Amino acid sequence: MAAPFDLEDLGKLKSFVEFVAANPAILNMPQLEFFKKLIEQFGGKVPEGTFQMPAGAKCPFGGDVKSESKCTPPSAEAEVDEEEIPEMDAESEESEVELDMEGVIEPDNDVEQPMGDSSKTPTEEEVDKSGDLRAEAAAAYSEQKFQEAIDLYTQAIEINPGNALFHAKRGQAFLKLKKPNACIRDCNKALEINCDSAAAYKFRGRANRLLGNWEEAAKDLRQACKLDYDEEADEWLREVTPNAKKIEQHRLKQQRKKAERERKADELSRQKARQQQAKQQKPSAPSGPGSAGGFPGGAGGFPGGFPGGFPGGMNMGDLLSGMNDPEVMAALQDIAKNPANIDKYKSNPKIAKLIDVVKNSFPGGVPGFPGASAGAADGAGSTPPPASAKEDEPNEAPKKPDFVDDGLD
Repeated sequence: MAAPFDLEDLGKLKSFVEFVAANPAILNMPQLEFFKKLIEQFGGKVPEGTFQMPAGAKCPFGGDVKSESKCTPPSAEAEVDEEEIPEMDAESEESEVELDMEGVIEPDNDVEQPMGDSSKTPTEEEVDKSGDLRAEAAAAYSEQKFQEAIDLYTQAIEINPGNALFHAKRGQAFLKLKKPNACIRDCNKALEINCDSAAAYKFRGRANRLLGNWEEAAKDLRQACKLDYDEEADEWLREVTPNAKKIEQHRLKQQRKKAERERKADELSRQKARQQQAKQQKPSAPSGPGSAGGFPGGAGGFPGGFPGGFPGGMNMGDLLSGMNDPEVMAALQDIAKNPANIDKYKSNPKIAKLIDVVKNSFPGGVPGFPGASAGAADGAGSTPPPASAKEDEPNEAPKKPDFVDDGLD
C-alpha cells in the first residue's frame, strides 16, 4: 500500500523527526504541543526545559538559528491562524524603554487661574498700571515670593489680558512651586496670543520635562532656542534629549515591527487564497477504476467500451472536454440507455458536437450508440464500409456462362 504522502512531504517529515530526536526539548514549544501529546499518548516522555539551538546547528525548517521563534516546522506554522500572528508577535517583542526618570514629579491639579479676555483693548492708563504690577511681580519673584508674584501677575492679566509675556511669566512662577500643569496652561495661552513667544516655549518645555513628557519637552525647548537662543533653555534641551531619542527610536522600531507583522499576515492571506483557487481549478478525478468521465462500464458509458481503445484519428481534446461537462455526461448516459433519445439533444450545440466527434472517430458506430453496426454491437470490432460508399459503386452486368444450354440433346 502506498503512503498517503508524496516523497517531498515524507522527506520533510523525516527531517523533522530526526531533528526532534536530537533536540527533544523543542517539543515544549507551544506550536508543537500536538506532537508532544502524540508521543505521550504512546507512552513516550518529553524532557522538560527550554529549547536552545545548538551552536553551529542549522534549523531544518528554514528558520534563523539565532531566533528560536523562527525555527518551527512548516506543519506548526500552517496551524497558526492568520489573525493571531500580529498578537503573538506583539507580546513576544514588547519591551520597555529604559529612561532616566530623575526629577520627574507628580502632576498638579490646582484650580485654573483667571486668563482674562484677550480680545479686550486696554486703555493707556490700564497699560501703565499693568506694567507697574508686572514690575512688582518681578521683584517678588526675585525674592522667591513665588505665590505673591503669581497674584500680582494675575492682577496684571485681568487689566491687560492680551499681553502674552504676563501669561508666560506667571507660568514661570508656577514652575517654582512645582505646578507644571498650571505653567502649561499659562504658556498655551501666551502662545495663543503670540505664536513666537520664546519664553512660553521655554517654560512649557521645562514643565513637560517635570512631567516626564520627554519628546514634547525637547520639541518646545528646541523651538525656544530657535526663536531666541538662551543658555538655560539650551541646557534644559541637552538634559531631555537622551530620553527623547530613546522614545523616538523605540516608536520607530515598533512601527517597523507592526508593518512587518501586517506584511506577513497579508502574505499568508494571499497564500491561502492561491491554495483555495488552485483547489477549485483542479479537475475532478475519475469516479472509479476502468471508467472514463465517471461512466460505468468503460469509456463514455458506452456498453462494452471502445473496441481496441481510442482510434488514432479521434479528437481526444474535444471528447474529454465534453465529458467533463455535467450536462453532456447526463445526456450521453440518457442516450446510452435509449438511443432514440438522441433526438432530444440535436438542438444542443455542445452535445451535437460531441456526437459528431464520436461518429467521425468511429465510422462503424459505437456499441450502444445510435447508428452502430451489427458487427460493432457484437463486439467484433469490425467496421463495415459506409453506406454512401456502396451507393456510389456502379452496377455490374451479370456475366454470361461459357456454355449455353439450348435444350437439344
